[in-house]
Amino acid sequence: MTQRIAVAGSSGLIGGALCRSLRERGDEVIQLVRRPAQQASEVQWDPSTRHLAPEVLDGVDAVVNLAGASIGAHRWTPDFKTELIASRTDGTTALATAIAATGRPIHLVNGSAVGYYGDRGDEILTEESTAGSGFLVDLVHGWEGATEPARAAGAPVALLRTGIVLDAQGDAIKILLRLTKLGLGGPLGNGQHYWSWITLADEVRAIEHVIDQRLEGPVNLTGPEPARQRDIVAEMGRQLHRPTLLPAPRLALRVIVGEMAGDIVSSQRALPQRLQDSGFVHAQATLPDAVRWLLTAGS
Repeated sequence: MTQRIAVAGSSGLIGGALCRSLRERGDEVIQLVRRPAQQASEVQWDPSTRHLAPEVLDGVDAVVNLAGASIGAHRWTPDFKTELIASRTDGTTALATAIAATGRPIHLVNGSAVGYYGDRGDEILTEESTAGSGFLVDLVHGWEGATEPARAAGAPVALLRTGIVLDAQGDAIKILLRLTKLGLGGPLGNGQHYWSWITLADEVRAIEHVIDQRLEGPVNLTGPEPARQRDIVAEMGRQLHRPTLLPAPRLALRVIVGEMAGDIVSSQRALPQRLQDSGFVHAQATLPDAVRWLLTAGS
């Protein structure tokens, strides 16, 4: 069934791929953009005002909100941390309030992150797991909490707790790939921490699944086999025929990226339990398959 879907954050890596995929399968996509609209499918908005006219959502079945400043765009100065929070909570508040004002149960599919769980070592994490602690945890709490006006009005709300998205254009993966191709890849810190990865292709398919099934509540958007960071870079090196022996010590990471270093080497072993329980099947379910996709279709 064809749906009318509004997407905020459509200029980003995930949002752009999602809009293309939704249109390819026949859905009508309305892109919410901050610049002046350039085509009929675009609507200009200013998320910093925390307001969106409810009329923008006329006939809309679902709203996908992926808007927010990139976590890795800058060092985490106090000003940038404020921007990270505002760029997520302001837009989410505007969308949730507009949905509530329509009086219709428009499905809000809202961005989030496995950073919700904090640094949890080897612990297996599902959507039933408790929150951790730290700046990213507080950021995600605020992001998810901003959906409350829609939920309180009876609209279904899904929270997309996304892991590390494998794509050659992703901020962290782009750097890691470049180093690995030069033979300079290796563990970050001791490399023992878990990265809950998912390919961009499966990320997009998973979001479409959440929309189609009208899932509610937190949904871990990760692959079924989270891996230690050292094993991920080792698999990249194996398929690229490059060594992956040079570690990046935690202290050196902190000098380069500041406070974010603690989150680069934090560990979330998150499983996509709700996705799989609702019938989703990953196209890249194993680490070798995911890296193979990354080096071919994802490049």
